[in-house]
Amino acid sequence: MTIDVVNESGVEVAEKDIADLARHVLDSLRVHPLAELSVLLVDEAAMTELHVKWMDEPGPTDVLSFPMDELRPGHLSGGADEDGEADPGLLGDVVLCPAVAERQGREAGHGTAAELELLCAHGILHLLGYDHAEPEEHREMFGLQAELLTSWQEKRGRS
Repeated sequence: MTIDVVNESGVEVAEKDIADLARHVLDSLRVHPLAELSVLLVDEAAMTELHVKWMDEPGPTDVLSFPMDELRPGHLSGGADEDGEADPGLLGDVVLCPAVAERQGREAGHGTAAELELLCAHGILHLLGYDHAEPEEHREMFGLQAELLTSWQEKRGRS
């Protein structure tokens, strides 16, 4: 699995931890081991530009997802081979804004690193077709997100 993390935010971030979390999420969801993911960390100006251009929303946001090959988790129907693994391909891009994550992490009481982990997992779920527009979708996506983050914390020896 190829996971590229590029930090253009000007903020020091543990890129390896983000890549490790992304690998955990993709492995847990049985995404094909040859899938490719890009995680880009940007400053508020770049995130504002993307947010306006693609979502027609003002100001910076915390995370944006840009799916490419419409891959799905291996445990979902469609896109899986006879072994139950999803097809390989380019998953897409997750764009994170550490400056926004820092504010949100402080407000949530868990810090920037934990907020970036949450946002990265959230962005990957969007790449895999999850959404939270409807109440049932919200429950499913945020429930899965919580499970993935809990298993990640347990794997890393945190709780």
